[in-house]
Amino acid sequence: MHWGLVLVRKGGFAIARLHGQSTLASKVGRRHVQGRTKAGGQSQQRFARRRANQAREAYEAAAEHAVALLAGHARTLDAVVCGGDRQAVHEVFADSRLAPLAALRAEPWLDVPDPRRGVLDRAVVDGASVIIEVEEPAAV
Repeated sequence: MHWGLVLVRKGGFAIARLHGQSTLASKVGRRHVQGRTKAGGQSQQRFARRRANQAREAYEAAAEHAVALLAGHARTLDAVVCGGDRQAVHEVFADSRLAPLAALRAEPWLDVPDPRRGVLDRAVVDGASVIIEVEEPAAV
């Protein structure tokens, strides 16, 4: 099974194209996104705009790598598993070049910390796992 993995949090991303649990191509990256400040008034608004711009740039970088690693292979992928911050993943998939991949998004949603190489390696195992639900038959 060929599948993709997209993990995004504010300031970090991990993208991979896989066959089973074997990684065919991957990219892990970080972009600085300033934390909150205690400044008030106009400074607070200025820092909020700066954070929003930095986050947008981080999402654009993640989208660029997703396009490079996954979009060209959309016809051969069976699924794309996502994880991290849902709003961040939504921002990445807002890129129109990723529209073919959006239809391939599948469960499970992976709850991951800031994407790093170790987190990506663990997410590959988690994303390839199967969830089985057992339902007991109704008692007569």
